[in-house]
Amino acid sequence: MKFEDLEVWKRPSKLSVEIYKELSTLKDYGFKDQITRSGLSIPSNIAEGFGRVGDKEKRNFLNYSKGSCAELRTQIYNWY
Repeated sequence: MKFEDLEVWKRPSKLSVEIYKELSTLKDYGFKDQITRSGLSIPSNIAEGFGRVGDKEKRNFLNYSKGSCAELRTQIYNWY
């Protein structure tokens, strides 16, 4: 199975693009950098996990992705 076929990868990939668009004019560059990196790390870690051979490594990267979800939620709460 390819990670590009997974809904769990597609949705945060689209969200990442939307975050970049929404924040394109934001002048708080530190916050903008942090939130865009958090958003992009979710699908990136899923992709990296699926690129690994062992199940343990795959699980580690899926856990990193889950952590990035929590980080992004926190940043979104503080965005508004």
